[in-house]
Amino acid sequence: MTGRQRPTSPRPSRPLIGAVAAGALLMTGCGALPGASGDSREPVTVVTWAPSGASGPGTVAMAGMTAMAQTYARWINSEGGIDGHRLRVVTCDEEDSSTGAGNCARRAVKEKAVAVVGSYSRHGRAFMAPLEVAGIPYIGGYGASEEEFRSYMSYPVTGGQSALMAGNAEQLSCSCGRVALVRPDTLGGDSQAWLLRTGLTAAGRPAPVDIPAAEDATSYDQAAGRALSGAGTEGGCVTSVLGDRTETFFDSFRRLEPADTTVRVSSVLGSIGQPLIDRTGGRASPFEGAYVTGWYPAPGDARWDLMRKVIGKHAFGDNRVDPDDTGVQTTWVAYTALKSVVEQLNEPRITSQKVTKALNQGTRADTGGLTPALRWRYEDMLGSGSYPRIVNSKVTFQVVRDGRLVADRKGFVDVTRTLADASATG
Repeated sequence: MTGRQRPTSPRPSRPLIGAVAAGALLMTGCGALPGASGDSREPVTVVTWAPSGASGPGTVAMAGMTAMAQTYARWINSEGGIDGHRLRVVTCDEEDSSTGAGNCARRAVKEKAVAVVGSYSRHGRAFMAPLEVAGIPYIGGYGASEEEFRSYMSYPVTGGQSALMAGNAEQLSCSCGRVALVRPDTLGGDSQAWLLRTGLTAAGRPAPVDIPAAEDATSYDQAAGRALSGAGTEGGCVTSVLGDRTETFFDSFRRLEPADTTVRVSSVLGSIGQPLIDRTGGRASPFEGAYVTGWYPAPGDARWDLMRKVIGKHAFGDNRVDPDDTGVQTTWVAYTALKSVVEQLNEPRITSQKVTKALNQGTRADTGGLTPALRWRYEDMLGSGSYPRIVNSKVTFQVVRDGRLVADRKGFVDVTRTLADASATG
């Protein structure tokens, strides 16, 4: 036989043709399913910064926050990412300096980050302006700078130090006859004193004895003497909010305190926390019985179980990632909020503009009960001149019992009224 032979391969059956057509539709994105090739989800880049290696008088080290961010990324990517998006976390050492903060903000711009998440900086003026220009939202900062509660690109998850002081006033008003406050001799310290005074007097208690003190002192004997005198020895309370110098103050206070006194001590999370209690003796700690106001549930609360599981499996023994540390907890809460927002966007490409729009239009961020559900619409904000960006004015009351921080009152306590009153009269 001569001439070209006809191909012997059979023609595709109708079912096969249909399958090919369906595959073509998926490849072109028509009717694509989430996570399929036509809906390939781009990585989401975020930045977390904190002072990681800062040292010297008055400096702050919060390396656990950037370490928690990296731990979160390892976990969520092992679970398939956030709504199919691989999470890329860039960390930056903020150095506890305005130069470092500005450099970290510019790094976020360079990396085209969709958000800065769960970070710490006391230098809001240095980092917020670059973020505002680039349109990058600042989600869930620690609340260490005033700009976090003023900038239109900031989305705080707590009420910051102001909410803690307002809450501390309500917590102490239930149990203390007289209160002495030892706080930094700064403008921020002045605000703390005013909030405590507002809350106590509104509850019918005497105004606190206000004792300004140096933030970087190595001894507080004089302030301790004034505090003991101001609180009295029967049913009084001494509350100190000096950050990492709070331990130094209470060392001075305990040396002066008479053995038969019934003065209770108090503070807020960030100045006293479970790591400090453990380090100073646990059940034998000088903080046994102390009242503590916090943003979140007590460390042993079941709502922290997932975070503890993630740390146990994905932190690889990094001792910077302490689940009882308030900074680590804040970073976890901020990333949980981001996850909630990205999942609701349900888009193949996430940008800072899309995240910002969702936040401004009222997308609800769920934090697994670690805070109330969060929204940042105008009507959700406290709206006072002093605290225009606060959307969460709820705190928790805790007490040190048998060396552990436990709930002093169930649930969250709303301190909106004290914050509003202090803003109106301050």
